[in-house]
Amino acid sequence: MATVISLLNHKGGVGKTTSAINIGAGLVELGKRVLLIDLDPQANLSLSLGIPRQPVTIYESIMGESDLSPFVVRENFHVVTSSLDLSSAEMELVNEAGREFILRELFAGVEDDYDFIIIDCPPSLGLLTLNALTSSQQVIIPLQTEFLALQGLAKIKQVIQKVKLRLNKELHISGVLATMYDSRKVLNRDVVETIKKYFGPILLKTYIRDTVALAEAPASRQDIFSYSPSSNGSKDYMAVAKEVIERTANPIHLRERSDKTTPKT
Repeated sequence: MATVISLLNHKGGVGKTTSAINIGAGLVELGKRVLLIDLDPQANLSLSLGIPRQPVTIYESIMGESDLSPFVVRENFHVVTSSLDLSSAEMELVNEAGREFILRELFAGVEDDYDFIIIDCPPSLGLLTLNALTSSQQVIIPLQTEFLALQGLAKIKQVIQKVKLRLNKELHISGVLATMYDSRKVLNRDVVETIKKYFGPILLKTYIRDTVALAEAPASRQDIFSYSPSSNGSKDYMAVAKEVIERTANPIHLRERSDKTTPKT
């Protein structure tokens, strides 16, 4: 049965989509079967991998018109694409019974085909994100190492706790991922220390360094391992993928910590 992980931050530009793609690709490099879900109406994940518009996207599946229809990027690396149509889904589903569980029901048909399902959540805390959290066991919060990126973390944690209490007992924060990190910048180091103070071991040990290759890879419609396998970005995301596997196997102490910490910004 697949482990479902949501990558969530309602602030844009923090490396969420880049992390979803490259954590997924790193897991594939480690021999895992991975399904990525592009749950953002902007479809940046789908575009970053050069996937053409598909006849069945996550929108059609959520609206009950089709089962999930993954696009095969390569062996063991599949993507359910998105489209701008998804932006209307929340309004269209407003009167739908059980609308918070649609994604969970869709996963039931494919969860035995994958080791990991990774959801790239939209930059909001609406119904689409609620569906992602209801269907996930883990949440990873990508966090740019800048001061303003710290704002809103308490709100994210509050939403996760409410979903866990009311809809999904398995849900927990399994990692906070520091992105766009430059060790030469005092501010970056200070932000990381602040995250460490309030999240403790939930902060992933690997920080994603600010490298040109990570910005270039989407322009080439590739993940970082295909585009530049020897780059710092490739090394960093491989290390994160290994941490994800480790934390999936040993989640208890992280779950306890995630329930107790509240970031102060």
